[in-house]
Amino acid sequence: MDRRSLLTVATGAVGAVAASQTPAGAALPTHAEPGRRPFATFNVISDIQGDLGDFGVALEDMNRTNPTSAGLAVAGDITPRGYDAECAAVATELARHRHAKTVAWAIGNHEFYVPKWRDPSTLAQDSWPNGTTEDSLFRSFYRFAGRNAVNAEHVFGGIPVLSIGTEKYMHYHDPKLWDEVWLSEAQLTWLEQRLAYWARRRRPVMVVTHHPLPNTVSGSHNRLYSRDYLQADRLLGILGRHRDVFLFCGHTHWDLALSDWYVRRVVPGTANLDGFSVINTGAVQTGYTDDGKGGEVAVEGTFNQGLQVEVFQDRVVVKARDFAAGSWLKQITVPLATRI
Repeated sequence: MDRRSLLTVATGAVGAVAASQTPAGAALPTHAEPGRRPFATFNVISDIQGDLGDFGVALEDMNRTNPTSAGLAVAGDITPRGYDAECAAVATELARHRHAKTVAWAIGNHEFYVPKWRDPSTLAQDSWPNGTTEDSLFRSFYRFAGRNAVNAEHVFGGIPVLSIGTEKYMHYHDPKLWDEVWLSEAQLTWLEQRLAYWARRRRPVMVVTHHPLPNTVSGSHNRLYSRDYLQADRLLGILGRHRDVFLFCGHTHWDLALSDWYVRRVVPGTANLDGFSVINTGAVQTGYTDDGKGGEVAVEGTFNQGLQVEVFQDRVVVKARDFAAGSWLKQITVPLATRI
């Protein structure tokens, strides 16, 4: 069954939304009246999965619509399998196009698929991990992303962007698991501290991760994605305390045209009854099929989508974009609890 047909409507998971949506087909306001220009503007995409043609189309479209972008965040699944040559191909394609100087890469589950292959042309899942070590997969990502940790902090035009992701590929540790996300206490503490730091400085915080949190955006209510985070309650407890947190997640490949592309997630037990924002990134490579063992194999995409984010002193505007069609799909305007 196609994953889009598994969409369910969550009840009780999302609190009141202090925001307004503009539907597809409506003219999108520019929010650029005198004295009210964006504090910063940047882009968010996900799930390139080695689809260099669509990646190039997305880069060209982002440059046309947002030529002064303060940054580009990529929410994981950069490559189809995680081979160094695939990472190099993405880097080469990126260099062929004008793009924001600062790029924040998050790690995705496709960065761990090398062990399913005996060599780049021979799928051999029965002999997993085919001599590939877990450490080598992380080292490949670190070389590509230019850092030595999964989590990282970037600043896009004065706006903090925190990337988080799994620190274990769980099938190495438990044969019953595959793509589940394991976050160390050190990474969770780091996230908690950075959110508190930026809250004191009256900044909204953008958090970029590959997998969706349960009971949030499109696709996160079904069994395919609802148990991805092994420390979901701990992570939700940290994020849920902050009204001006915006969590961007990919992985599902679900269409940004769906009504729950954006939600506010209220976490019970926190004092923040307005919740925090969660946004589906869409996907550059949207076609795929299950490989039958907890993973995915990319096939030709059917659409090519992503986001443009505009941060004002008193609000954040997130616009959903169809890169292939060169058109806007919709937008959400979220008032900030504290002005920048």
